[in-house]
Amino acid sequence: MFTELMPLIQQRPVTITVAVLSGSRQIRVNVVPKTLEKDNQVNDKIGYSNKEKVAKIPDEAIKALTTPLSLTGTAEEIDAELAQALKEFAESHVQLQKTVDHAKEQIAEAVRAIEERDRNKAKVKTAARSATAAEDASVIKTGSNNPGLFDAAVSTASKGDSKADSEIDVGAEQLKQA
Repeated sequence: MFTELMPLIQQRPVTITVAVLSGSRQIRVNVVPKTLEKDNQVNDKIGYSNKEKVAKIPDEAIKALTTPLSLTGTAEEIDAELAQALKEFAESHVQLQKTVDHAKEQIAEAVRAIEERDRNKAKVKTAARSATAAEDASVIKTGSNNPGLFDAAVSTASKGDSKADSEIDVGAEQLKQA
């Protein structure tokens, strides 16, 4: 009996109860795995900021780690079937624990990857901003070789205004002479 349970009890304690059902010759054997503190911390690595980016391990899967085995039968039936039932029970619980542990590792890896990606995005944005600021500063210091749209309009207007002013002056001189 305990040889079959050994893989399970190495991972978590179990409670075994045996009781005679009232008014009959049947007995009930219950094997109940205990809840561990680490069971409730499986999804803690996700955190609030990543909860929409990383899927949680379903609560049903976590609760399944503590699903009990209950056998009811005569003493002879329990003697005949208990060892095989305990072996299958322990194997399924051990496999489920491995699956939950693997999912927990994948969640931790996904969270690390997301955080790394976010840090890299922040570095790229900061580098782009500082590069843009440096370019703007060099253009302001050296002046632009390519005039902008409004730069051309201002220089054309001032040239035109000078020409217009000189034509007005010439026209005024001619009026004085006449």
